[in-house]
Amino acid sequence: MGVGGVAYLRIRPVEPMSQLLDTILLFSLPASGKSEVRRYLASLTPDQCRNDFHMGPTLQLDDYPYVHLMHRIDDELKANGLGYAYYHGPDRPFRDNWTWAVLIQLLNEDHVNLMASRQTEVASAAQHLFDRLDAAHAKVGLPEYLGDIPHRIRVRVAEALEAECRAELDTLNRQNAQDKAGRTLVIEAARGGANGSAFPLCPPHGYETAFQTLSPAILEKASVLYVWVDPAESRRKNIERGRPDGQGSILHHSVPMEVMLGQYGTDDMAWLMEQSDRPGTIRVERLIQAGDRYETKVYHLPVARFDNRKDLTTFVREDAKLWKPEDVQAIHSGLKAAFDQLARV
Repeated sequence: MGVGGVAYLRIRPVEPMSQLLDTILLFSLPASGKSEVRRYLASLTPDQCRNDFHMGPTLQLDDYPYVHLMHRIDDELKANGLGYAYYHGPDRPFRDNWTWAVLIQLLNEDHVNLMASRQTEVASAAQHLFDRLDAAHAKVGLPEYLGDIPHRIRVRVAEALEAECRAELDTLNRQNAQDKAGRTLVIEAARGGANGSAFPLCPPHGYETAFQTLSPAILEKASVLYVWVDPAESRRKNIERGRPDGQGSILHHSVPMEVMLGQYGTDDMAWLMEQSDRPGTIRVERLIQAGDRYETKVYHLPVARFDNRKDLTTFVREDAKLWKPEDVQAIHSGLKAAFDQLARV
């Protein structure tokens, strides 16, 4: 037990250059280079992953597909004469900021399904997503929007979105079917707060709320890789990467400027690192159910920053055949230094 009766979860010891990192929380501002890092990691050989990054071949989860599909649901609701369920408008923020916690609940569910190798077989992937969205909203105390719309309109919206939802469900099912032994899970998300916000950020904004919402099963094995850019660079790269047809792409979508300033004008990762009582970690104190009671547990998540303030990642968006050796060396060296730090904590 820790001080004051608080139970501390011990981070599993990592032997440098040998034991693999289990779960990486790839967190940072939009367009910082997270998705490019994921793509680069996926391009490596198993030997490179193991020897240079203390990782197995990667499994990957991301909350952006849900952000995009909620926009698509709103599009179809509007086309059928109803108001938006999730956003103030097609280029505007969430109607309720606690939707940030909804996204983490969906990632928690994806993680459970992945670890259980669960195959989800449903007649309609869109209707299945609608049910999942309503259940996740209920978990954080938000209305179950899609359960309240007329059935005939729900059917029309589902028919319009079935192909996109089916493609996403198929992707999850294929990954769930893979052998998890010796692999490293990478979970990507972006969080922040309004430009000029003071710390700590007010829930549900920022990474502190994300850590408070992630399941204990994830926290027990997680390390944090923060891709470091400042908010101004995040905004610049967000505009640069955007393509008219890229909103469904993790590499080429563009976040609306109102959202960039109001939701991602700053983030609290550096502040959380400074607050931790153990260097090189994020301290997460959680109330956890233990049988018929609750107890407080503290997780110390190893954390490292991959310095991308001088852009090392944009080239990864191009065809791998076009990657220049010097660019590959720069990203590889920077990531190796960060992963070495994670493995030492």
